[in-house]
Amino acid sequence: MSRLNSKLAWPFIIILIISIGSGCSLLQSVSQKGQNYFERGEYEWAIQTLKPLAAKKALDNQSAYIIGESYRLSNRISLALPFLEKALQAGIPDDLLAYHIAMAAKSTGDYTKAKSYLEKFLLSKPSRPNQIKAEMELENLSKIPELLNQKSLVQVYPIVGNTAQTEFAPVLQGTNLLFTSSSKPLIYKNNGLPFLGLVSAPLKSDLEIGTPTLFSQKIYLENANDGTPAFTHDGKKMVFARGNTGKKDASPDVDLFISTKIGDSWSAPERLAISDSIAWDGSPCFSTDDRTLYFSSNRRGGKGGLDLYRVNIDNSGRFGRPINMGSTINTPGDEAFPQVSDAGKLYFASDGHPSIGGLDLFVASRNENEIVVEHLGAPINSIGDDFAICFADSTSGYFSSNRPGGKGDDDIYYFKSPQAENTWWGIENPQKPKESPGHKTIAYHLKSRVVNLEGKAIPGASVSIKRDNEDAQVFSSDKQGYLPIFDLQETDDLNFKGSKDSYLTVRNSFSMQGRIIPLNKLVKEQTDTTYTFELAMDQPEVGQEISQLYGIHSIYYNVNKSDIRPDAAEELDKVVYFLNDNPQINLELGAHTDARSTKAYNQKLSQERAESAVNYIIAKGINPQRIKPKGYGESQLLNGCVDGVDCPEEMHQQNRRTEFRITQIKID
Repeated sequence: MSRLNSKLAWPFIIILIISIGSGCSLLQSVSQKGQNYFERGEYEWAIQTLKPLAAKKALDNQSAYIIGESYRLSNRISLALPFLEKALQAGIPDDLLAYHIAMAAKSTGDYTKAKSYLEKFLLSKPSRPNQIKAEMELENLSKIPELLNQKSLVQVYPIVGNTAQTEFAPVLQGTNLLFTSSSKPLIYKNNGLPFLGLVSAPLKSDLEIGTPTLFSQKIYLENANDGTPAFTHDGKKMVFARGNTGKKDASPDVDLFISTKIGDSWSAPERLAISDSIAWDGSPCFSTDDRTLYFSSNRRGGKGGLDLYRVNIDNSGRFGRPINMGSTINTPGDEAFPQVSDAGKLYFASDGHPSIGGLDLFVASRNENEIVVEHLGAPINSIGDDFAICFADSTSGYFSSNRPGGKGDDDIYYFKSPQAENTWWGIENPQKPKESPGHKTIAYHLKSRVVNLEGKAIPGASVSIKRDNEDAQVFSSDKQGYLPIFDLQETDDLNFKGSKDSYLTVRNSFSMQGRIIPLNKLVKEQTDTTYTFELAMDQPEVGQEISQLYGIHSIYYNVNKSDIRPDAAEELDKVVYFLNDNPQINLELGAHTDARSTKAYNQKLSQERAESAVNYIIAKGINPQRIKPKGYGESQLLNGCVDGVDCPEEMHQQNRRTEFRITQIKID
């Protein structure tokens, strides 16, 4: 995932925690300056500080590791290979080192070396999630010969106008090409390139652009990375990604923003509430009817890495709840840069599906009830990252790549096919057609059970199950906690609400998204599949946090602010639901600060934050007697960011929070 984040110049800041004691000797030969740069995520500065040691053949093992990781985390993984290999041979303690070397080798086209290091990594008995990723990559490597032979008739050309900097995510706007460019004055210390911004250039021809100019002064923010815009088809609304500002903004990572065209200008961007405050949300695109927004996110509950999500847009322009697009499209790797063609096909980039190099371009289309994902083949795909496709018409368009031979980090390429999109790019050796599923059918069912947190049955619980646009059905759990078998539809998103005396009323959901079985994989003419679902309930205790059952997360604040941010409002709305569902419960809203500023100031600020959250909930109709604000200042930090310690902003953000605890349980 970090490679893709670095590509966008919006990474998670990954902190190297070096063990004390026996590992101290490793630090003695490392430039403290380079070490500090690395720990702050300033990877380019770390490389420039430590590389002279390599030129003098004085590069110690730990410095080699830091250089290798700095290249990897700033999306230059092929350059990381020799340094990471040196670190591994020296026994540098990093459980993922062999895996990272395998991916670096793959990025250079050395598939034999990649296979060898993946096998070595699996012998180390990694954690289950990392084992799954390595096994997936090993399987994908075996499919590369087939992918390399799957050549298409499409022709690819670099455009004239690419520079030594970064150009990617092209969007056609009339006779102009709008794209994301590392063109701002300030330097982003992650990769040593300028901050990203949106620029527009006239198309002199299909293969050449003129001098780029700033897209919009209203969108421009000097010390932020802006990019990957998506426009409604009338050109009046734009959604784009913004992150890693020099200021302490609403999110420690990347969020989606929306702007509206007013005359010849654009409105000041507003953060979309569908953004997750502690996740990476980016690379949006609209459906052909503008009623759905697709985007990529690494929010909690995904399949791993970055996943593709969709969110419906109603007639008034309001955005619904983001829904993961399922395991047919999403993998334990990264999926990003979705684009919907006029033919209704979803194009996207992935390094989790079998790929030639890093990110490759794929297309997903529906064949009856089955979603089929196909690799676009060479030369669209290469050993580099290939991503962010856009169409000029059914036979041509643009995409981005950092393949060998380019001008800079990422470049824009033009493609042209002699055949229309619906002929699958004129692929010369398409895969064998799938057998017709005939008249096979499948019926889905749901077997639900009500349990406590230890997994033991709760009999006699009242549970309502509601489909969208239908009245809820109410059931009672039996002696073993089971509810009656529920027949499922392929489009179901079911909402559960469970209640019982002396228990907290809880809500949860079950979705069929990603659970549909392709008909061509069925053996019998009629198949019955039963999914299982557990609704967990708990008896309340004074002092208990309410997050575990309700999925209510702590809310966060900007530096020196007590305002309720849009992402915090979403969580507070869940608290309102909780209090309405559980009238016997009173809560404390405990607010905290980071360790910067004085203790007296932080104590006052935390109380203001708690009162701000309480006032929000009271405005939603909750009795003020049921919620108590309590400020804790900096007395309960979640990490080691005490006063005087140089921590990244992400760690300070963890401490600027409000939590929700039960203070009273009324008994009738």
